[in-house]
Amino acid sequence: MILTLGYLLASFFKLIGVTGPTQQKNIMANERTYIMVKPDGVDRGLVGDIISRFEKRGYKLVALKLKLASEELLREHYADLAGKPFFNGLVAFIGSGPVACMVWEGKDVVKTGRRMLGETDPLKSLPGSIRGDYAIDLGRNVCHGSDSVESANKEIKLWFNEDELVNWNASLYKSIYE
Repeated sequence: MILTLGYLLASFFKLIGVTGPTQQKNIMANERTYIMVKPDGVDRGLVGDIISRFEKRGYKLVALKLKLASEELLREHYADLAGKPFFNGLVAFIGSGPVACMVWEGKDVVKTGRRMLGETDPLKSLPGSIRGDYAIDLGRNVCHGSDSVESANKEIKLWFNEDELVNWNASLYKSIYE
């Protein structure tokens, strides 16, 4: 039996779990989260910095759009807060201007993304977090991030059509993920 280099490489890749270019394992975890820069953050020109922080952390942007959200969409998005006294004001504020809607992908991105945003109350957020650096008041806390994988999946489906999510591989992720 003659062993060729191609056969040896194919055997090695099969051994480590890579079976071919179309079936190759995704290098990074496929967890996704929904991040929204609220009208105060958009108005203050913070969208680029927030994107930069997620990219520098090593997460992959798979969807991005600027949107004027309808009241109906916002009431559905914040349905879990419908009984709170601030609900109508929240819906009115988020609907008052454009929001930057994003989907980020990567290992543990939901939990880590929330830590990057900081506490919901900016005064409880540490310096270095987005809210700790850019927000003071609870009602103008710059951004929203999914609080669980389940919420992320729901919010992504609510804000994006499937064809708006771009699946792509970047070579730099080989330097970030094992």
